[in-house]
Order: sequence, then structure tokens, then C-alpha cells
Amino acid sequence: MKSESIVQKIWALCHILRGDGISYHQYVSELTYLLFLKIAEENSVEQLLPPNYRWADLAHHPKDGLLGFYQEMLTHLGTTAESEVIRAIYAFPTTVFSHSENLYAVVDGISKIAWQDVSGDRFGEIYEGLIEKSSQDVRSGAGQYFTPRALVNSMVRVCKPALGELIQDPAVGSGGFLIAADRYLRSSQPSKVYRNNPPRYQGVEIEKNTRRICLMNTFLNGLDAEIVHGDALTDDGLKLTAANLVLANPPFGSKAGSRRALRADISYRNTNKQLGFLQHIFLTLRDGGRAAVVLPDNVLFEDGVGRSVRQELMATCRLHTILRLPKGIFPGAGVKTNVLFFAKDAGLATDDVWFYDLRSNMPTFGKTNALLDTHFDDFERVYGNDPTGKSKREEDGEDSRWRKLSRAQIAGRSDNLNWLWLRDESGDRDDAMEDPGEILVAIIGHLRAALGELNALNAEVEGEDFQLKLAQ
Repeated sequence: MKSESIVQKIWALCHILRGDGISYHQYVSELTYLLFLKIAEENSVEQLLPPNYRWADLAHHPKDGLLGFYQEMLTHLGTTAESEVIRAIYAFPTTVFSHSENLYAVVDGISKIAWQDVSGDRFGEIYEGLIEKSSQDVRSGAGQYFTPRALVNSMVRVCKPALGELIQDPAVGSGGFLIAADRYLRSSQPSKVYRNNPPRYQGVEIEKNTRRICLMNTFLNGLDAEIVHGDALTDDGLKLTAANLVLANPPFGSKAGSRRALRADISYRNTNKQLGFLQHIFLTLRDGGRAAVVLPDNVLFEDGVGRSVRQELMATCRLHTILRLPKGIFPGAGVKTNVLFFAKDAGLATDDVWFYDLRSNMPTFGKTNALLDTHFDDFERVYGNDPTGKSKREEDGEDSRWRKLSRAQIAGRSDNLNWLWLRDESGDRDDAMEDPGEILVAIIGHLRAALGELNALNAEVEGEDFQLKLAQ
């Protein structure tokens, strides 16, 4: 049975829970508990689980009292499993099930799937498919956190993860960048070579249930991964080791409402989380390291702190490439985005910055027109084979998508990196929408963006009041 078919079968079970008002994201989080037990049975790692608290014990339990046994099972696994990863997956568990009948139906549905037809290396793909499904839940806004697979794959291909490297994502989410990097390596290296010098992975995730999903995802895909529960912009980020490669899509919006102090080494402070994450990333790179980071347009042109952060980035690293991304690839986010590619070489600052405009005169992307790997073919061609951006590059003309600015030219623009040179004749994306679901996504995205701005303003006011009270 194909992985896609199993994903569809598992996803169909979600309808059982809709009557209880359970969101797709909650459903995937619950599946973390259930699928781990079932897959542990299928791939013979049940010895890591305490006796009497395994899949068969759950599947064969009478319907009457099943929910109570399941709750006891979750607590027991979170406290007594020998594996630290398994204890972390089941740490402080809360189930969304409220009736034994619904739990029984989902467990029975999972049991009836032909798991014997799935090879061991496909379990991770199934779980990844479920996570991707959850990103399509319009009302939850989950899509704004899910980086399109085609974009992830392109970033990985040009950055070329290598054996023995430490690869990080400081806003790891469900672990998509780490999984993609590992698949790239496994597909390009013989198994024995990979085993003799495997990469290491680190990530930070602030949301407890999302970290749980990431732990499950990295475990099923066979990664040697340390996933820190915390905020990389605080002292939690000091738990990370200097990285060879950082791949990230930091969350959009403001750091509103948090009273936790930013790390002392983050020089420029405001409520814009992306500016904080950008600083964290170029600080955590080791000499010779490289990074690819998805960031919204405002990071490229924001004055004040934004300009100071860009200046420090270009002084301490070689910012060599900016990829301007198409509109609408993050459902519900209401932002336009870019990928910044930079490297840290001892004593070398930014010289030329190359820009690739994949936004102007591009089609509308959405459910009916997916972003594909092939959309990045030309960008990857002109980027070149050197992962740090040192390949020989040439402009294709003033009307091409691929052009450059010198550091002096950027300084003449007041360090504004939001360079637009192509006339965009595609029209506004929102005006071109016809699908009601996509229109709803756009409306929700604009509302979320507006709320983010209000939250940021409110946080600044509250912060000033808070500091004033401390001084009194």
C-alpha cells in the first residue's frame, strides 16, 4: 500500500472527532501518541515500551473503560519508558478524546490498515504526510507555519548538507527542514558511509505539543536529533552548539506578551521576532557555516532596529543571495516572504548581494496550483554548485529575474534590501482569487497580520509601563 493511501485512511478517521470540536492540529498531536504505539509494534521497537502498555494492550481492551486505560497508559509511558525520547513524547500528556466510543473507533481504524505492506523507511513519510494535511486546515491558521515542501527542498539542495555536520533549526516546528536535510544526505550517500559519519541535528520549539510532534517525526525518520523545549531568543538558545548549517522559517509576527528577557548577546531589541531570530542565527553560525532563512519583506526594509540588524549581518557575514518568493505560499499568514542565504567566513563581510525575483509575473499559488520543485529550477541553476554562494555568477540582463547590487550600492539605498526592478504585470493576488477557500485564507491572513501589528504595539506600550513600574 502506498504511503499516500495510508495517510488518506488515517486522515479519514479525523471525521470521527469532528463532533467533539477537535482541530486538525490537535488530531495530529493525538496521533503522535497512537501512531507511535502502532509503529513500534510494526518495526519491532516495542522493547522500548513498558510491558502491558503497548499497542496490543490498547487495541484489545474492551470499549468500556478504554478512555480511562488510555489516559493511564499515556501517563505511565511518560514516566517509566526507558528511552528518554519516548518519555519526552509522552511527557505531560493530555488527550483530546472525551468518549471511549470515539477512541475505540480511531484505534480500530488504525488497526485495520495494512501496515505489513509498509517498509520500515516509509513510516516517517506517512507521518510527514499527516503533518502536511494538518497545514491545510484554513481556520486554524496552521498553514502559516508549514513551509511548502518545494521551498524546503530547494533550500536544502542549494545549501548541500554534509556528513558530520551539525544542522539546526531554531524554530523547528514539526522538523520539516531537518527531515529534508537528512533525506538529502541519505539519498546522496551510501548507507555505510552515512552510518560512519552521520550528521547531528538540533532544534528549538516553544510550543509543547508541536515539540512532541517534532520528536515523533525525527524519531520515525531515524534522525540523531536534540529538540529543545523553549525559546531560542532567550537563554534557552544557549543550549545550542555552534552550527555548520542553519535552515529556518521563524514564526511570523511579534514577540508580544512575553516577559522572558532576550539573550544578552542579541544586541538589537524590539518586538519583531524575525529580527531577533536573524540575529540569533548569524550569532550561532560557526566559522565556515552557512544559513538559509525565510523572512518577511519588512526585515529587508524596516528602519531603526531593522537597519541596524541588516548592517551587522552584512558586516559579520557574507550575505550573498536573496530569493524573493511568490505571494500566497503561506496560507493565512498575509505576508510576502524571501529567503536570505548567508555564510560566515572569518574576517569577510558582504560584497555583492545577488537577487532572484520569483515573485513578479508569477502565477497564483494555492490548492489548485501547487508550488513545485520545478519552479525553483532556474534559481538553483544561477545559484551555482557552491553552497556558500561562491560560484561564478553572471547577470542575465536588466529584465531578468537574476541581478546583483554591490555593498556600496546597498549603502546608497540606506541599507534597504527590498529591491524591486521588474514591472509586475500579474496583478494583485487577492483580486485574482476565485476559490472561496482561498479567499477565506486571504481574509484570515490579513486579519492575522493586522492583529499581529496591534499586539506588537500593545506589547511595546505594556513594556514601557512595566519598565516604568520597575523604576518607581
